[in-house]
Amino acid sequence: MAARDLTIDDLTRILRECAGEDEGVDLDGDILDTLFADLGYDSLALLEASSRIEREFGVKLSDDAVSEAETPRLLLAAANGAVPPAAQVA
Repeated sequence: MAARDLTIDDLTRILRECAGEDEGVDLDGDILDTLFADLGYDSLALLEASSRIEREFGVKLSDDAVSEAETPRLLLAAANGAVPPAAQVA
């Protein structure tokens, strides 16, 4: 079964499920280039979200990739560019 790409809708759902949503933050708006810190998500929330992304989408995200992804656009690119563990060469 081919993995599907993580979308912004998937990401906002996962963020809400993992860490909730700050009052006054509209995750349904144009947030692709908004810093996660400005959206109310800290590094712990992002690590939890990345763990969920790994389970649901079958990719492995390094801690560095997650910490360097400061916006939803960058996290989507990291997740969609990640190599599935089964395809990695040992």
